[in-house]
Amino acid sequence: MTEKLEPSAFRAPAILLSGAIDDAMYGRFRDQLTAAPAEGLVVVELSTLGGDPEIARMMGEDVRFHSDLEPERRFVFLGKAAIYSAGSTFMGFFTRENRYLTRGTRLMIHERRLCKTLSLDGPLTSCRAPVQAALAEIESSIAIQREGFENLARGSRVTIDEVVRRAASDWYLEAAEAEALGLIAGVI
Repeated sequence: MTEKLEPSAFRAPAILLSGAIDDAMYGRFRDQLTAAPAEGLVVVELSTLGGDPEIARMMGEDVRFHSDLEPERRFVFLGKAAIYSAGSTFMGFFTRENRYLTRGTRLMIHERRLCKTLSLDGPLTSCRAPVQAALAEIESSIAIQREGFENLARGSRVTIDEVVRRAASDWYLEAAEAEALGLIAGVI
């Protein structure tokens, strides 16, 4: 069992991120990750209203990769003010005992969104390919979404089925509720 951290552990985060999760944030994240301490606590502080879920997954995979390769480092997530959408995806890459939120922080967990126009024009047999490609995209995105929900639920008192059900209508929860449900280690 990893020890629960005291508020003083979060005094000087090694990685500070705020704003939309996008290519620019990923660049800032990578620069700060490179400069982070080679051992000990590496606090990643984030405040975001969301953004690109694939960028969030890339950042998360970097955390997972470095955690596996460098056991002398402890990567800890600190959510501040708002952790919406892709921010929740990123948080899920940290183990439950390494997830913290500041008082009053709100999480928002929702399904991925798709906005796509499919135009079909031509012989019926040629119309199958774009329909099948769109369906494959949807099915793949649902599988990726489920992986993220499983990451969030692992070790908590929330089942994956409950996350899926609640995410369908944008699940907002406050830091204290997230702690009570076991989604995070603590509120500071």
